[in-house]
Amino acid sequence: MVSKYALHILQKALHAALTTCLVIFTSLQMFAQKTEVDSLARRKKIILSSGAVLTTASYIGLNSLWYKGYPKSPLHSFNDNDEWLQMDKVGHMTTTYYLGMIGYESMRWSGMNENTSLFLGGSVGLIYMTGIEILDGHSAQWGFSWGDQIANFSGTTLFVLQQKFWKEQRINLKFSYSNSRFADVNPEQLGRNFQQRILKDYNGQTYWASYNISSSLASGAAFPKWMNIAIGYGVDGLTTAKIDVNSVNNFQRTRSYYLSFDADLNRVRWPKKWMKTTARILSFIKLPSPTLEMQSGGKVKMHALFF
Repeated sequence: MVSKYALHILQKALHAALTTCLVIFTSLQMFAQKTEVDSLARRKKIILSSGAVLTTASYIGLNSLWYKGYPKSPLHSFNDNDEWLQMDKVGHMTTTYYLGMIGYESMRWSGMNENTSLFLGGSVGLIYMTGIEILDGHSAQWGFSWGDQIANFSGTTLFVLQQKFWKEQRINLKFSYSNSRFADVNPEQLGRNFQQRILKDYNGQTYWASYNISSSLASGAAFPKWMNIAIGYGVDGLTTAKIDVNSVNNFQRTRSYYLSFDADLNRVRWPKKWMKTTARILSFIKLPSPTLEMQSGGKVKMHALFF
């Protein structure tokens, strides 16, 4: 019998895969080469129709695959804030941040004005993820998570406020992943292969807030425009959502905080347009760099190269 936590994680994994498709599709449209036949009206149709189709398809797919087999209930909430040492919440924040960025830049590309692009396009992630929470809230198996929703709102707010007041993203949320040994202990929940584990194994994930140093310096300062400093958060020892007192292995659940260097690939002067486009699409990945780690137990490590 598959546990409710396994099914819930699988549902979230499907959502992540569908979100990835949305990001890739809209990114390709956003960076499409301009031609004479391109018009703002045509671009608007591309953005609005593709977004509507992918969003509708993802909701239908989620409802059919994961919710249909479980009893429905009136909209209700549940508290999952003590699960996974809050790594899932950081993931929600990062997802809405990047979907907001894609929404904003796609609408600007299509010719929509700044305010519409910022407040409507920048809220795409919040709107989409709220729909996921409502589906959860109507399922007796789960519920609407206010912790998830606060994280969704935080990611959207981070993007919108920076774009509104700085006209740029000085703080970028980023992601990195390395295989952990804990997925083998509970592959049902943490994944059986790399493709599953990169979405489901929180032990191998690290989320970063990467700040561009030059954005705080004078415009003529002799400092690399692309150099960032990053603060990261990760966990270790998680084989289930909550502490399992009956676990055979006595793993210590720990948090880790990181301080590292990074690069904003969007600020690099690339010689070729395809290089700039590729860097733009991959800019959510934290680059391997020397890193200082401090664990919740007080242990400090220095990594010559950490990803």
